[in-house]
This record gives sequence, C-alpha cells and structure tokens, in this order.
Amino acid sequence: DGIIVARTDSEGADLTQKIPVVKEPGDIASQYIGFLDTVEIDIADAQEDEILIKRDGKLHRPKRLASGLYQFRPDTQIDRVVLDCVSSLQNGADLLWIETATPNVDEIAHMVNRVKETVPNAKLVYNNSPSFNWTLNFRQQAYDRWVAEGKDVSAYDRAKLMSAEYDATELAADADEKVRTFQADASREAGVFHHLITLPTYHTAALSTHELAQGYFGSEGMLAYVAGVQRKEIRGGIACVKHQAMAGSDIGDDHKEIFSGDNALKAHDDAKNTMNQFAAH
Repeated sequence: DGIIVARTDSEGADLTQKIPVVKEPGDIASQYIGFLDTVEIDIADAQEDEILIKRDGKLHRPKRLASGLYQFRPDTQIDRVVLDCVSSLQNGADLLWIETATPNVDEIAHMVNRVKETVPNAKLVYNNSPSFNWTLNFRQQAYDRWVAEGKDVSAYDRAKLMSAEYDATELAADADEKVRTFQADASREAGVFHHLITLPTYHTAALSTHELAQGYFGSEGMLAYVAGVQRKEIRGGIACVKHQAMAGSDIGDDHKEIFSGDNALKAHDDAKNTMNQFAAH
C-alpha cells in the first residue's frame, strides 16, 4: 500500500513546454490549451511550419518564446492550479502538493476551497519552502493588515521591512507570531493535511559552516567550535559528538576482535580512547 502525492502545477508557472492533444471539445487538454496566451491572425499571415490553434472558429497564434516554451495568459494562474488539482484527484491522487507564490494562508485557502467545490474531501500537502523570504512576506502581510485595520504604520517602510532595524518592533513581533502559528492556521483555515519543508538541512549546513569559519578564523579561534558546536552536542545528547562511533569504528574493532582476538589491530589501552571523554554528562 502507498499514498500518491500529486505535485501539481505551480501558481507561479507562466510557461509550458508542450501543448496537449485534444480528443474531444471541452476535455482536459482543451481546457488546458484555453489558458494559453494567443493572438488572432489571418491565415495569410501564418508562417511556414507554424503551430496555430483554432479557437471559436478563428485562427490563433500561441505566444512562444525563443526557447520554444509557450506562454499562459497572466490571469490564469489559480485556474490552472485548480484544474490540475481536480484532474489529479479524479485520476488516483490521494494528496495534492500545491505551490503558491507566497506563504499566505488566505491565498492558500482560496485556492483549496476552489478545489473542494469539485472534490470536497481534497487534502493538501504544503511545502513550507525556504524559497520564500518568510520574514519579508510575513512582515508585509502584517503591514497590510495593520493598514486595513487603520493602525499607524508611519514608522515602517514596507519595501524595507527585511531590515534588522525592525527586528525589535511591534510589527515584527506580530509577523513572527503569524510565522509561528502558520502550520496550525493553514491546517485549520486552508485544509492543509501535511506540512513539509524542502532542503532545510542544505541551509542549516551552509549557515553553521559559515558561522564556524567566521569565528574560527576570527577572534574566537577554537572556541567557535567548542562553544558553538561541541558543547551543544554534548549537552543536547547528540550522538554525532562521538563521530568515530557514528562512522563505525566500534563495529570495526568488534570485528577485529572476533577474527583476530588479542592480535587485533586496535588501540591497546581502551582508557585512552577519546570517545570515553563523551560519557553521559
């Protein structure tokens, strides 16, 4: 048994590589083609070997980039996502993975509610993507909400809300609280069944390496590693503090003893094994 998660069209996707084959008027392919951005032309203006579309009895030229990709009409993003979602659920998908332009609960809910008009039990998997600038998005959402509520926002520049100068402000605290409750809010109000986050460890690895290098080669020296990494590993009970064991050194030593007994090539005095320095603290 398994669960089929359909990665559906992204709200921010404005181009497509292929034009589907229409088998009968009004089918899914026909609806999809209807989203293409086209311009009506006369047959006399058609170029040799050009791809044209017949629409309402007239010839249309789809807008196409030099790359060969076709362009969608700019007002079709949500309609395309909804069609993609409904089609996926009607053809075997259990969950939907929807991509939105920003992490906005109201926008997600609007889209999901459109899907539920056709498939009432639709369940959504949402990517809490690091591709979003979460700080800026939620501060701007807070700013817009304050404006709508008639609050004074004269101390804030909406375009520069990412600046650290706003970190200790009431607006930043408001935004951070919305970030904290985003998963619960999206589940309750937008029908999100499961939240995932893609590539978080890519970013944590990059940040920790940056901070370690900055301190180690700066004024902190070795303390950057000891205080910033190892001490936290020990006190947090992180098994990787014994990196030799995690790499399999214990298993290797055990195998040596099994096959070679006292002749095993290993440290003679176990008391001097550095891993013993990381006993429970």
